[in-house]
Amino acid sequence: MDDAGTADEKPLWRTIVDPLVAMLVAVIAYFVVLIAAGFFEVLLMPRIPGFTVEMKLEVLAIPMLLLLYHFFIRNLGEHPRDDFRDPKALRHLVVGLGGGFAVFSVAVGIAAALGVYRVTGQGDLTGLLAALITSAIFPAISEEMLFRGILFRWTEQAAGSWVALLVTSAVFGASHLANPSASVIAAIGIALEAGVMLGAAYMLTRSLWLPMGLHAAWNFTQGEIYDIPVSGTKVHGILDAQLVGPRLLTGNGFGLEASLIAIAVATLFGLWLLWLAIRKGEVVQPPWVRRRLNATLVQP
Repeated sequence: MDDAGTADEKPLWRTIVDPLVAMLVAVIAYFVVLIAAGFFEVLLMPRIPGFTVEMKLEVLAIPMLLLLYHFFIRNLGEHPRDDFRDPKALRHLVVGLGGGFAVFSVAVGIAAALGVYRVTGQGDLTGLLAALITSAIFPAISEEMLFRGILFRWTEQAAGSWVALLVTSAVFGASHLANPSASVIAAIGIALEAGVMLGAAYMLTRSLWLPMGLHAAWNFTQGEIYDIPVSGTKVHGILDAQLVGPRLLTGNGFGLEASLIAIAVATLFGLWLLWLAIRKGEVVQPPWVRRRLNATLVQP
């Protein structure tokens, strides 16, 4: 890897602490902007037919977060980096959208074959706009910016890729514990299937476009297409469907994300992405390991 893997003459503790300080500053700025978007929605946004308060807030927050990233977050730290600047951005986004749809469709297909997923009727498109904004676009941009573009980026600089993948996956899973029907199993499932998959996608491409595509398509596919709760949130899709059977296979109200089926399918896909990243040489060693390796290389 490039800048994250470059050793310097600073004391070792500084190479660990400095990225964490930059990360803390970025996280604070991120949540300040989200809070500001909430105030602006209340004070400035008019009523828009068909838009809920949540939809208006998220439509307002998206450009504010992107501006924050462009003018502030990408320039933080000793090694400024723009994870949105990617010459293959469109390709990575399209591959991510296709991959997210395909992986979740495989999980649904297995669930259907086992009798866990059953289509009970035809839905409609009344929830399409809400699904695009609240389930797909906003989570893909905001959560990938936070978990991969901020937390993964600077944890990796401070402690290496493996610690970054472990920490961000665990935090990503834990962040879903407040969702409806959430459980420890659901949080572990999110950490394994989504945390590993999205973290590996970020490592592989060193940009946010592939994980954003995967994230958006994963959420949209399970909710709007297959009528399965999205991380515990019930949706109205183009199909009417239900999950029946053992809790470990249905997700116990949380959706297939908490099912052993989706956990297995998506985790295997994430491990494949991780293998590709390892083959590509995208694993960053911790700074203490880099120091030791560099010291060995310069010895006479």
